[in-house]
Amino acid sequence: MLCQDYGGLAVIAGFLVSTIYLLIVMSLEGTISLTDTDNYYIKLIGFFIGSIILTAFCFVDDWKGIPPYVKLLGQILAALAIIFCGVRIDKISIPGLNAIIPNDIFSIFITLIWIVGITNAINLIDGLDGLSSGISIISCLSLLIVFTLNDSPLIAIILITALAGSLVGFLPFNFNPARTFIGDTGSNFLGYSLSIISILGVAKTYTAIVLIAPLIIFALPLFDTISAIFRRIIKTKSIKGVFKADREHLHHKIMKRGYTQKQAVFMLYGLSATCGMFAIILLESGIWKALSFALMVVAVIAIGYKDILKINDEDNKQ
Repeated sequence: MLCQDYGGLAVIAGFLVSTIYLLIVMSLEGTISLTDTDNYYIKLIGFFIGSIILTAFCFVDDWKGIPPYVKLLGQILAALAIIFCGVRIDKISIPGLNAIIPNDIFSIFITLIWIVGITNAINLIDGLDGLSSGISIISCLSLLIVFTLNDSPLIAIILITALAGSLVGFLPFNFNPARTFIGDTGSNFLGYSLSIISILGVAKTYTAIVLIAPLIIFALPLFDTISAIFRRIIKTKSIKGVFKADREHLHHKIMKRGYTQKQAVFMLYGLSATCGMFAIILLESGIWKALSFALMVVAVIAIGYKDILKINDEDNKQ
């Protein structure tokens, strides 16, 4: 049973092997240069150092448990490792306004919040078999399409492809009924990786839509996390309440409505895919087509929900 909780190590190993292989082969072919003006080799070193730090903290947490604030410390240290190796959010753009170039301190702060926030968002949504790994696959594919459309740096495409590949191999063993679990080690690594790759993928653009695309893609886990933070603070009337787990996440609420674990997972997959598609359509075709797509999805969900309620009422009468 103990080994079942360390499936995240398999995901990390698969990602590292794929990434190192691709980087070596593509460097030998001259397809990519890690020593150009962007110094990607330094950023990769920071990424791997941060991954080691985070994995060490989370492995101990999976093994015998550590206080939440200690795990948060590990997440912050891992984020700082990559930040001080050059990966930062150095521009913020709001539609209709010029891009804002923050100073170094603000840039470090915003990047730290982003990395720690996404890391926790993926970790907190890991409440059902296959949920965090499946949503991460959908996020990877969405980011890959956004990066391709945006002509993003090749390093981001390599990393997101390797991460998606490692998850595709893992998901069949993690889906309900799960034979292995991703654990805190795996879910934290997924959030950490996705947050960093999303920064690398939009690093060379000032287009507002491209800069907010990752925010839209991660909307579901971010919404769940922000809701949990406010809910716990209000419930406990203390900032310390943020660290107290509850059973009020989106997947818990769906299952309380009478849906099975598999149904809840597929519903959240659908919501995550909708967010990804919205970001892609917004980037490729503009706001009006994206909104049309969103309205169509809302209409389908509303019709489907009414039909499900009718079926449930009929079953209750019988």
